[in-house]
Amino acid sequence: MNKMQWFSGLVVSASCLWGSWANAASAPADYPNGPIRVIVPYGAGGGSDLTARYLGQRLSEKFGHPVVIDNRAAASGIVGTEIVANAVPDGYTLLLAFATHALSAQLFTKLPYDPIKDFAPVTMVVSTPLVMLIHPSMPVKTVPEFIAYAKANLGKLNYGTSGPGSAPHLAAELFASMAGIKMTHIPYKGVAQAIAAQLGNEVQVSYPDMFSTMPYWKSGRLRLIAVCSPTRSQAIPDVPTVAETLPGYEALVWYGYLAPAKTPRTIVDKLHKAIAAIMNTPEVRQYFNSQGYDPVANTPAEFAKIIKADADKWGAIGKRIGIKLD
Repeated sequence: MNKMQWFSGLVVSASCLWGSWANAASAPADYPNGPIRVIVPYGAGGGSDLTARYLGQRLSEKFGHPVVIDNRAAASGIVGTEIVANAVPDGYTLLLAFATHALSAQLFTKLPYDPIKDFAPVTMVVSTPLVMLIHPSMPVKTVPEFIAYAKANLGKLNYGTSGPGSAPHLAAELFASMAGIKMTHIPYKGVAQAIAAQLGNEVQVSYPDMFSTMPYWKSGRLRLIAVCSPTRSQAIPDVPTVAETLPGYEALVWYGYLAPAKTPRTIVDKLHKAIAAIMNTPEVRQYFNSQGYDPVANTPAEFAKIIKADADKWGAIGKRIGIKLD
């Protein structure tokens, strides 16, 4: 090979290298240039699903590309979450995570991903207290009356949840532990199924989120006796808190977007900026407020701190009341 051939080859190689680097560096600027899939690791009809679909439509309008909601309801959210953990970190596969996301590592003996290390927080979108719902056939209307009835009927009451290790599961077990009662856990594949079972009186009590169950207690088909926030909700100030009977009781939940770990920071920031802009519009804020949700739209760093704090808090509660799942 003469010097001219060698030099020409070097120029071609350098050009290819530069082209690859330039494409990689400029790819986030083109983001998104195709459909975005949002995995909801729970069934249709629950708070996660409704939130994802409402915001998905607005994200689609903002980006000019479809945002596809993909429900993967199985194994307490593990199946859907694992899909995102193993997805290419390019911003085209996201997770609409629930508040129990990070503590799953402390509740399950085997987990195919690390809920903190394998994900990049984008933003929390809303938070809301859980509520305590009972079937209207029960001869009680307050938390003290419920506790007295449960003590007189130990082991005869069933409570429904969206699955083992879910926020309603932990909230119910925390309530039973603090109240000194025993109830039987009946898990379902999602909030919608659990509520359907309660409407049919298969379960007598549940601790779902306020958002997805509002139509049922507003219509009287289920009886709302308390909210699980530390203070009364501004949306329903006449409803007492569980903490007014059991001081220190608290069960709040949130929904937020996570991307696979190693997703470029430019993509995470672009997603956060777009979602925060949507969440701060009067129309969207009014919508979530009317459903009992508080809009949040915090930064990725702030969201990461909350995930870690929740993992520590609920993980400790899970250990204290003996919840360990296979």
